[in-house]
Parts: sequence; C-alpha cells; structure tokens
Amino acid sequence: MHRTARVALRVTPGQRRRCFGLLRSAGDLWACVLEVNAWRRRRHDAPLVGYQQLCRELSASGPGTFAELDTTGARSVLRRFSDAWFAAAKRRKDGDVSARFPRRRRGLVPVRWYHGTFTLDGRRVRIPTARGSAALWVRLAREVPYPAEQVRSITLLCEGGQLFLDVTAEVPVAVYPPGEGPDSGRVAGVDLGIIHPYAVAGPDGEALLVSGRAIRAEHRMHLADTKARRRAVARRAPKRGEKGSRRWRQYRRRTRLVEGPAPAQGPPGPARSRPRRRLVGGAAAGRCAARR
Repeated sequence: MHRTARVALRVTPGQRRRCFGLLRSAGDLWACVLEVNAWRRRRHDAPLVGYQQLCRELSASGPGTFAELDTTGARSVLRRFSDAWFAAAKRRKDGDVSARFPRRRRGLVPVRWYHGTFTLDGRRVRIPTARGSAALWVRLAREVPYPAEQVRSITLLCEGGQLFLDVTAEVPVAVYPPGEGPDSGRVAGVDLGIIHPYAVAGPDGEALLVSGRAIRAEHRMHLADTKARRRAVARRAPKRGEKGSRRWRQYRRRTRLVEGPAPAQGPPGPARSRPRRRLVGGAAAGRCAARR
C-alpha cells in the first residue's frame, strides 16, 4: 500500500529560482507535446500519445533542450500526458461526451522522480538535475513521516505560490493477531462539513458531532478585535509620504511579528526559454526522413 505526504520546502532565493525553473521546463515540455500533436493533426497523421513514442521523440531532441530538467523528470511529464490522453479516450469510448483530451498549456507542471534517482538525508533532499549542472539540495519544513527505505518517489510541485514535495512511500498493510482485529460488523459513517468539521453516525442510532461554531466564533472575534485596533491607531498613522514616529515603527514591527510573514506572491518571473522549436523541428525532420 502506498501513502503520500505533502511537505513544504524551505529554500533560499537561488534554490527557489532553480526549482521553479524545473517546473517551467516541464511546462515547456508539455507545450512541446501539444504543438507536435497539433502539427500532426493538421497533416492528418496519427497523434503522438504513446509513452514509448514520446520518449523516442525526447531522445531525438538531444540533451540540454529543457534547461536543468533531467531525463527522468522529463519522462514523468510524458507519462502524465500519456495517461491523461488515454484516460480521456477511455471515457469517450464509454459514452462520456464531456471528456476532453489534454490540449491546454500549463506554465508549471509537477515533476516526479523515482527511487534511486534522488537522495533523502533526514530533512535534506537532493533533487536530480541535468548532467553538467550543479547539485540541487533543498531542505524540508518537517520530517518525512516514513522511513527512508520505504520512500519510492518524490514529486516537486507548486501550490498557491509555494513549493511542496509530495513524498510517496510503500507502507506495509497492518496485520492483527487472531481475535484482536477491528470488528467488521461495527461500521460508522463520517461526513465532513463546512460549519461542523465532523459528523459521525454509528450503529444503534449513536452519533457524534464535532461543532465548529467555537472555531468560527474565535475567528470572528479575532477579526473584530483587529478592526477595532486599526480604528484606534488610524488617528496616529502617518500620512502618505511621511516616515512616521519611532513609536509607530515599533507598533508596525510588533504587528508584523504577531501576524506572521505575508503569503508568497507566486514564482519569480525570469524570461522563459523557448526550446519548443528544437523538438518540433526534430520531429518534423524525422517525419520527412521517414516519408523519403
């Protein structure tokens, strides 16, 4: 049985730039596959969607086409595209007319590496990169909840402007001694709500309700208290263009310390590379050579 835990990354500005570069390179590879298939569709050729076919096109494009993205990470993107295409084809074959093939470009595409290609050393992880580039070591925000020997893959992704690492491990299935296992005759239903987090219904009319009104009231009181403090200090706030007094700067410093850091504003925006032409050109040359 496989379990996946999502762990945030603590990276320096340089590591953050390189991690987002890997995600952007994966997005460029995704766009390349879309462009190749659009070109083949215009020529009334069969789509290039098989995993082995896509890997052959990737090999023909040559090393270094997608910056620091290595072969294993690039193949994980091709596997994701192939699985999405065949899943949509199966749904359409079963009569689901709402199923759509993957034709939308993505700026950042998750990248996965499998066992043996990465290094996990406590809270430090070495993310594989292309040959010739420097090693990319990143630090996890917390310990991985699985032993290192059980970890089978890692996935680099971006969620809400923050970098995460999905760690997938193969955990053994729990085995109970005879007579000590859970009773299969006792079944309970759990409903996850919005106002009330959990509602559990058990046999014989037994029920359990975890109320969320106290949590909502606490947030409401915190919001009301914050608004009251802002109204109280609005008269002492400096005008636009003024530096403010020493007391005002101390107050703002304490407020920022209590409220915590501001959320990330998204990935940095260096100029995107355009390696698509090389792959499309290689595919076109291969197709013309085959026709000759």
